[in-house]
Amino acid sequence: MKKIDWYILKKFLTTFFFAIFLFTIIAVVIDVSEKTDEMVRSRLGVKRIILEYYIGFIPHIIALLFPLFVFIAVIFFTSKMAVQSEIIAMIAGGTSYWRWLRPYWIGGIILGVVLWFANQYVVPRANKIRSSFESKYIDANSSYNALVGGNTNIYFRVDSFTYAGIIRYDTMAKRGGPVFMYRLDSNRITYNMRAEGIVWDTAIRKWRLESLLSRQFNQLGEKVTLQDYDNRTYNFTPQDLGRDKYTKERLTTPELNRYIELETLRGSEGLNDLKVERYRRDATSVTVILLTLIGAIVAGRKVRGGSGLHLAIGFMLAALFIITDRFSTIFSTKGSLPPLLAAWIPNAIFIGVVILLYRKAPK
Repeated sequence: MKKIDWYILKKFLTTFFFAIFLFTIIAVVIDVSEKTDEMVRSRLGVKRIILEYYIGFIPHIIALLFPLFVFIAVIFFTSKMAVQSEIIAMIAGGTSYWRWLRPYWIGGIILGVVLWFANQYVVPRANKIRSSFESKYIDANSSYNALVGGNTNIYFRVDSFTYAGIIRYDTMAKRGGPVFMYRLDSNRITYNMRAEGIVWDTAIRKWRLESLLSRQFNQLGEKVTLQDYDNRTYNFTPQDLGRDKYTKERLTTPELNRYIELETLRGSEGLNDLKVERYRRDATSVTVILLTLIGAIVAGRKVRGGSGLHLAIGFMLAALFIITDRFSTIFSTKGSLPPLLAAWIPNAIFIGVVILLYRKAPK
């Protein structure tokens, strides 16, 4: 690391953190103005709102726009360097173009690693805080939720041979019923169970079945068992049954991997949406590095339009990236595009953009 590296890296990081700090304040102010009525109705004090909502909202909004603000920060400070002929002086002084990009590589990798770690563990935990508040105080007041309520009918595959269904399952109370379960062997039912209710016992961490009737079928006949209640262990928990629009966001990556495996075993629909989220957590970190290089190459050229032209070109490229990302996601979740490709196609395209811009850049 030479002085030139520290000089550019310092400008890079200070500009980025200053930009993200300002935007976070603006985002919080806008969010407060939009949710004022719900927060007043919640009757929570300022301290509780901060601890139960904004401590989760702030990491969420920062992670959401992290790559974009890296891009904007790079274009902004690099453009100023180009306008002041600092980059021309560096190149004329014998610094190769590739050598000039080294601090951008370092800064992009540092921020990419930070975002990768945050996406795997920090942001999901923050989303758990944010989504709990929204589902309790904001979504609960919507007209849609007032109509459908919190009860859901759930049908799923327990394992390779067992299927189950829970009628009117309440995700908040962690109970439902009636419930049924049956097991197949070569297209023949070998076990059938019916119960009036099912509830999660938090003390023993087992499912409590109420008023259950079990039937075991074999070649000799049928064995019927009646029980008032029974505690049983299954390979699913209330968290696995409480799937909603926030599920994929509030699971850490190990939890998300386990959830995808479980849903695959059940034969559930909508798996591509979960898989795209899983692969995107890795792909977004690479996006940070690519946008850093694109911003440096685009803004490093001194042009008559100055920073304004650089920002315009930068926003066009950013818009192109977002459009590509949205299209690939839709084709995966609603079509047949593999989730791995959907998450990495934008990066693959922009690797080509980086190579093209690098070759065209005046050196």
